[in-house]
Amino acid sequence: MTASYLRAAFADRVDITVVESRRIGTIGVGEATFSTVRHFFDYLGLSEADWMPECNGTYKLAVRLENWRAPGTYFYHPFERMRVVDGVPLTDWWQKVGGTGSFDRDCFLIPWLCDAKASPRYLDHRLFEQDFDEDPDRPLYRTTLAEQNTQFPYAYHFDASLLADFLCRYAVGRGVHRIIDDVVDVRLDERGWIDRLVTREHGDLTADLYVDCSGFRSRLLGDALGEPFVSFQDSLPNDRAVALRVPVDTAVRGIRPCTTATAQDAGWIWTIPLYDRIGTGYVYAADYCEPEEAERVLRDFVGPAAADLEANHIRMRIGRSHRAWVNNCVGIGLSAGFVEPLQSTGIFLIQHAIEQLVRYFPGTDRDPVLRDTYNLSTARAIEGVREFLILHYRGAARADNDYWRDAKKRPVPEDMAVRMEQWQSKLPDNDTTYPYYHAFEPYSYVCMALGLGGIPLRHPPALDLLDTRAARAELTRVREQARKLVDTLPSQVEYLSGLR
Repeated sequence: MTASYLRAAFADRVDITVVESRRIGTIGVGEATFSTVRHFFDYLGLSEADWMPECNGTYKLAVRLENWRAPGTYFYHPFERMRVVDGVPLTDWWQKVGGTGSFDRDCFLIPWLCDAKASPRYLDHRLFEQDFDEDPDRPLYRTTLAEQNTQFPYAYHFDASLLADFLCRYAVGRGVHRIIDDVVDVRLDERGWIDRLVTREHGDLTADLYVDCSGFRSRLLGDALGEPFVSFQDSLPNDRAVALRVPVDTAVRGIRPCTTATAQDAGWIWTIPLYDRIGTGYVYAADYCEPEEAERVLRDFVGPAAADLEANHIRMRIGRSHRAWVNNCVGIGLSAGFVEPLQSTGIFLIQHAIEQLVRYFPGTDRDPVLRDTYNLSTARAIEGVREFLILHYRGAARADNDYWRDAKKRPVPEDMAVRMEQWQSKLPDNDTTYPYYHAFEPYSYVCMALGLGGIPLRHPPALDLLDTRAARAELTRVREQARKLVDTLPSQVEYLSGLR
C-alpha cells in the first residue's frame, strides 16, 4: 500500500525500493475496511472493476454486532449519517417517540439492506444513496481523507493476500523496485540514524528515508531505533487471535454486506464474507482464554465446515510506538501501532499514515516540524480509535462472566470518562466525542451507545416541548424508503457476479 501510494503521488521524482522476505507472508486476516478506503483506490486510479474481482472483494455497508447487549440480540453500526428533523437528530427523536424497538432499522436504511443481503449498487452500477453526489466524470484531482465531506455508504471486504499481490504488480509495473531478500542487520550512524540495511544476498542497501512495514516485529522502529512502545493493554486486553478461512458456496448462502462481530466469553468472533469464502477469527484475551480453547470455540462457531481447516494463531501487540517517525525512519501499519480488529481500523490507520507521510514528506533540510506534526496527527488518530473501541466494552450491557464484568472496571482516558458522563444526559454529538480526526463521527458513538445497552440514556428534555409530527413522519419515511430499496436492489451475489 505504501509503495503504491508514494509512486502514485510522486511518480518518478522519488526512487522507491521494497525489500521483502520470501519467508514472511502477509498476515492475511485484515480483510475488512472502513468506508474511507475508497480514497486510496481512487488515488491510485483504480476502479472497483480493476481490483475487486481479482481480490474476491465484496461490499461492506455496516458492522453487525451480535450478543454485545445480551445473547440473541444484534444491532448495526452503518455507514450512514443520521437524519435531522427540526434541528434534532432522528435518534434523539426515536428515544422520545419510540418505534419498533430497533433504533437502527427505525433510523437508518442500511440495516435493512444488510438483512436482505442486498448490493449497494443497481445492476447499471448506480449507487443506491441518492444524497451522495457521484460525478460520472472523474475529478481533475485525486481525493484523500480530507475530502471525505459526506459519509460514503460502503467499504469493502477483500482477500488481503490477493490485494498485496495485486498492489505488488501495480507498483512494480509503475517503476517501484522490488528486492526479495532477508534483512539480517540494521546499522546506525553516529547520530543514531539508520545508515544502511544489511541483506543476506544483496549486501548493503541505503536510502534517505526508511519506511518500516515489518508488522508487529517493528524491525526498524522498535528493534533498531529502540522507540518506546505505549501499551493499551490495561484498557483493551485482547491480545490474541485465531483465524480460519472457510470455503462457502456464496450462490447458496448469499453475501451479507457487512462484517459481523459476535461477542464471546473472552472476546469476539469476526465473520467477513468474501466472494469465495468466509474469513473468520476469534479475538480474545490470553488472560481469560487459552489458545486451544479459543480454537475450539471458533471451530464450534463455524460448525462442520471447519473440520479440516488449518488455524492461524496470531499474537497481537496492542498499543502504539511513542513516535511513529524517528530520525529517518517512519513506521506504518503494525510496526507503528495497532488497536485490535474491532471496527476494522487497521487498514484505515495504514491509509491515514501514508497520506500524512505524503503531506509531510521531508525535504533535504529534514525540517523537524514536518516530522513532529506527522507524529502528532498519527498518534491522535490511533488514540481516537482506542477510545472508540473502549466504548464497546464499557458500554456493553453484557456482564455474564469475569471478562465482561472486568471490562466495566478497566481504566479509561480521563477525558473519555467525562464524555461518557455527559452521554447520560444527551446522546453523543460534536461537543462530546473525541475531538481529533480518527475516522469515526458522532453518529457512530450514538449507534454504539444505543445498541450496546450498558449506558443509561434519555432524550433531551426540550423534545417534551416540541411538536413530534415531523419526526414521526420521518421515521415512517425511513421504513418506506427501506422497503422500496429492498424490493428493487439486486442481491450482492447477483451484482458482483456481473462485475466479475
